[in-house]
Amino acid sequence: MKLSFRHLAAQAALVAAGVVCASGAFADVVIVAPSAPPAPRYEPVPPPRAGFVWVTGHWSWEGRYVWQAGRWMEARAGQRWVPGVWAPFRGQYRYVPGHWI
Repeated sequence: MKLSFRHLAAQAALVAAGVVCASGAFADVVIVAPSAPPAPRYEPVPPPRAGFVWVTGHWSWEGRYVWQAGRWMEARAGQRWVPGVWAPFRGQYRYVPGHWI
């Protein structure tokens, strides 16, 4: 019984904390959740703000889904912000964070 409980606890810790994957000199945190996130909440988009990009709110996984409100981020010249998405991944859901392209 202890072995199976340890195994279950280890799996739960990986899901809750995410899995760290090393890539060269950088480490990316991969967040995996056991189920699809709820529908996005409605947030009114504020009027445009010079030099900033509005990043829409999203669900984050912290052992359960928690809403992260939208926010302003300083714009990067010549780049475009791509919002994060939850994508199916091996029977679970993986969060692909927003990024600049």
